[in-house]
Amino acid sequence: MTGDPAVTDQVAFWQGEFGDAYINRNRNDEAILAAKDHLWRTVMKATPTPPQSILEIGANIGLNLQVLRQITDANLYAVEPNARARAALLKAKITAKDNVFAGTAAELPLADNSVDFSFTCGVLIHIAPDDLLETCKGIHRITKKYIACVEYFNPTPVDIEYRGHNGYLFKRDFGSFWLDHFTDLHVVDYGFFWKKVTGLDDLTWWIFEKK
Repeated sequence: MTGDPAVTDQVAFWQGEFGDAYINRNRNDEAILAAKDHLWRTVMKATPTPPQSILEIGANIGLNLQVLRQITDANLYAVEPNARARAALLKAKITAKDNVFAGTAAELPLADNSVDFSFTCGVLIHIAPDDLLETCKGIHRITKKYIACVEYFNPTPVDIEYRGHNGYLFKRDFGSFWLDHFTDLHVVDYGFFWKKVTGLDDLTWWIFEKK
């Protein structure tokens, strides 16, 4: 387990007490895992070529990777700035210790084009707008084939109060942000998970292929 997180206000927020408390809310139970199983089976069906390696940026305790382990044979990697979350992920033995990094998307400790498929799920919404491009550049750099983005959507950028805090939750059209800044990306598929029927948080998803 290697790497040192780049400490912005948002990273420090998630490294500290708030991030620790999120671990307790992000519990591992059957309903959550079933919802995530639906999410990832839907998203992974959209990849024309099954990836051999998958990286989650902001993996927390690894629930997405836990589900992906059941539906893909890919080698799994995780980047997570919160120490307690990384410890929980490692304890669950979801992937190898050397595949778990204490890092952030802006400074991913991986070589260029080293991972077939990288994704964020409820992570870009917590990146400050001024840091978003550098974050996406980091993801783009290490990704060889596919980038997936599963986030809250709003047609225009907006800062939303988050559990009594301001400056830690931002909605926007993340799909357009990717396409506007990276001309080698092409849309493979996109969709929406409606909370009322999926148990997920009204999430919009995109998959881009890197040409």
